[in-house]
Amino acid sequence: MSVPQFFFGYFAVMLIGLSIMVVTRKNPVHSVILMLVLFVHIAGVYLFLNAEFLAAIQIIIYAGAILVMFLFVIMLLDLKKEVTERRFLKPWPLGLVVAGTFMVFITAVLGKLTVFPEPGKYSIDRIQAEGMMMTIGKVLYTEYLLPFEIASLILLVAIIGAIVLAKKRLE
Repeated sequence: MSVPQFFFGYFAVMLIGLSIMVVTRKNPVHSVILMLVLFVHIAGVYLFLNAEFLAAIQIIIYAGAILVMFLFVIMLLDLKKEVTERRFLKPWPLGLVVAGTFMVFITAVLGKLTVFPEPGKYSIDRIQAEGMMMTIGKVLYTEYLLPFEIASLILLVAIIGAIVLAKKRLE
């Protein structure tokens, strides 16, 4: 086993284990802390793929801003009842059966895929010559301008909705 294979195996096992732990923790604060570790490992995968810019963005935006927002929401809610109740009730065996069936179906479908898309016009040499941030900017603001603008409008509506809800609560 080579060193890159070892690190890829480490990241794969940690990402799967941490994602399961985030979902199954009873205390939501513990889930958020485990999610922080998960986001740091995702940034490690980006570094492993030579995407340093995405790794930095992952740490700054997700591990910084998004987790702070999650902690604010958790602290604003009254979670005493949710923490003291049992997390998994009677229907969990049915959920496992449905999840297993879904995994078998996905494995069967993905096993039959043999078509790979045509390589894009941005090769590794072109990205390294132009710079990763320049390439991301060109693609984002030319080919994906409409989805980018739609996402910004959705975020603007969410911000306005949060302000309206907070203002009604204060009055």
